[in-house]
Amino acid sequence: MNFSHSTILLTLTFFLFLPSSKPLSDYNTLVYKTCAAQTFNHQLSQTLSSLFQQLIAQSSQHRFFRTTEAVNDDTAISGLFQCRDDISKEECFSCVNLLQQISNTLCSDSISARVQLDGCYFHYETEETAGESRSNNLLHKECGKPVAEYVKFKELMEEAFVTLESGILNSDGFYTVNYKSVKIMAQCEGDLETCDCSNCVSDAVMVGKEECGSSLSAQIYLHKCFISYHILRNSLPGARRNGNTEKLAAIIVGGAAAVFVGFALISMLNSRFRKDDYE
Repeated sequence: MNFSHSTILLTLTFFLFLPSSKPLSDYNTLVYKTCAAQTFNHQLSQTLSSLFQQLIAQSSQHRFFRTTEAVNDDTAISGLFQCRDDISKEECFSCVNLLQQISNTLCSDSISARVQLDGCYFHYETEETAGESRSNNLLHKECGKPVAEYVKFKELMEEAFVTLESGILNSDGFYTVNYKSVKIMAQCEGDLETCDCSNCVSDAVMVGKEECGSSLSAQIYLHKCFISYHILRNSLPGARRNGNTEKLAAIIVGGAAAVFVGFALISMLNSRFRKDDYE
């Protein structure tokens, strides 16, 4: 059977309108970065490159790794990476590989830097800057859109935060749960003690309440931990109608595309049959 170029093109167009079965990962999305203004000399740059190679090699097997590279007898660079516990080893490896590229572009030769992607982060520092990362201060926050019904939402989030703080205390440093209509998550630095981890998450929860108390989603990053939450789709009053509207629009567009392709194919087949009849 022979197919014309038009038939093939229309068939491909039809498949483009079909929904994807595997959404694109956003683990490699840049969340924030901090770079020291002071920069390395050439010798320190070579050591940093060696440090990156160690971190990348370890990311194929581990989700957390810390190491130190000596520059000379008096100076060393320490660094670590950590991936979220809910991503695969392959995704972790890909994420950490991207960290080096971003660091080289955005924090070229800085004596200390921290780059946070959605699925992983890394941090390196010299002895001169090591004290700066020991505090548990806020590094970055992102607050989502405000909620319409604040009172009900506040009650829901209070319960969700209690569940999160209880869960992280009885975990190995990572905890995520769908609590009613909220997906909430926390993770601590890989070698942080349980008590320190719990305290860090409690601090992050406090920041979340104060800074993003009326937001439908939030990400709070401290030096040693982070928390994030978002409302599950169509789970709050007012959200369902918007979600259904989007879904209806997608169905209409998809249906119109399918009808168009169907008519086009039928017309082409009829044209082919008529041509065959004349021949």
